[in-house]
Amino acid sequence: MGTAPLHRADALPAGVLWDMDGTLVDTEPYWIVAEHELVAAHGGEWSDALAHQLVGNALEVSAQVIIDHTGIPLGVPDVIDALLLRVIEQVRGHIPWRPGALELLRELNESGVPNVLVTMSWRSLASTIVESLPTGSFAHIVTGDAVTRGKPHPEPYLLAARLIGADPAACVALEDSPTGVRSATAAGVPTIAIPHIVAVPPISGAVHLATLEGLRAKDLLAVATGAASIPAASGE
Repeated sequence: MGTAPLHRADALPAGVLWDMDGTLVDTEPYWIVAEHELVAAHGGEWSDALAHQLVGNALEVSAQVIIDHTGIPLGVPDVIDALLLRVIEQVRGHIPWRPGALELLRELNESGVPNVLVTMSWRSLASTIVESLPTGSFAHIVTGDAVTRGKPHPEPYLLAARLIGADPAACVALEDSPTGVRSATAAGVPTIAIPHIVAVPPISGAVHLATLEGLRAKDLLAVATGAASIPAASGE
C-alpha cells in the first residue's frame, strides 16, 4: 500500500469522496443508451465496446471520442448537451442506486463524516441525483464542468479534499473505473475500487471490493489502506 499512514483499525475517515456513475448509481447503462441513440440519429455506428472505453472519462474527452469514431456532424458541446439531456431523462424516470451505497451514505452522515460527490458528469445531472437524497447527504459536489483537468488527473480529488479541509491521505475514495481510481490514487487518497461495467486493473494505492454491501463506516479507512479486510475484499 505504499507510504499510506497507519490508522487505528476503527478510525473514521476525514471524508468520503464518492464517484457517481457506476459507484453511487448504476447510470453507466443510461450513458450507453444515450450514446447509441445519439450516434444512430446522425447515421453513425456505435458499439458497447467503444462505450466501455468512455467509462469514467471527462465528458469533453468522451464527446471527442464519439465524434472521432463516428464522424457525426456535431461539436463537443452539442454531444455533451444531448447525452446529458437523455441521461437526466432516464434518471428522472428511475434512479438505480448501487448495492449498499445508500446504506453506507446514511451511516456516514449519521456518524458526522462529510461526503463529497466527485463526478465527471456535469452539475445538471449530479444535482438531479443529489436532490433525491436527504438534504445535506453531500457536503459538496465536484463535477466535470467545475474542474480544469478531469479524471484521471488528480485535480478533482484534491479539490474535494480541500473543500472539506481534509488531508487527502485521511480520506477514502470510492470508485468503479480505472480512470477514476487513477485520479483518486494520484491525489494520495486511499481508494476502494468496486468494479462494475469495466474491469479495474491493480493500481497502487487502491484495494478491490466486490460490493459496498456490508461495508461499515468504521471499516472504510482500514480497508482502503490495507490495514484490515472484510470477507469481500482483497488488497492490491
